[in-house]
Amino acid sequence: MNTRIELVETKVENSTLILEPAEISAELEQSDLKAQGQMLVDSDHLAFIYILESKDEFVYASLPYQIWPQLKEALDKEYRVDMKINDQQIELENLKEELRYLLENIKDNANYGDEMESKVVELFSLS
Repeated sequence: MNTRIELVETKVENSTLILEPAEISAELEQSDLKAQGQMLVDSDHLAFIYILESKDEFVYASLPYQIWPQLKEALDKEYRVDMKINDQQIELENLKEELRYLLENIKDNANYGDEMESKVVELFSLS
């Protein structure tokens, strides 16, 4: 089974958007996570998913709707995007490129669901 974490806390430091979970499991506190540079879409939960890997499994870092304004700012201002778990800070490599690709795919595409498509177009100002 894959672990899922919700990245819901955000802050900007030195042109880096830092995303943190509200809580994490004990296993993740000790794990050595590596960014995979790939993203998925979770239309049911209005979230983008960034894929990380630990030695035993994939870890899905959920980027829920509530932090999309901060993601848009990171795209607009070309911020680096990192995830922080305890003292470990990991650059979410290729996130901006993957997100831009997904945004263009979602626009005018009913396969992602009406709500996901409308929220993406509205928030990311796609026309």
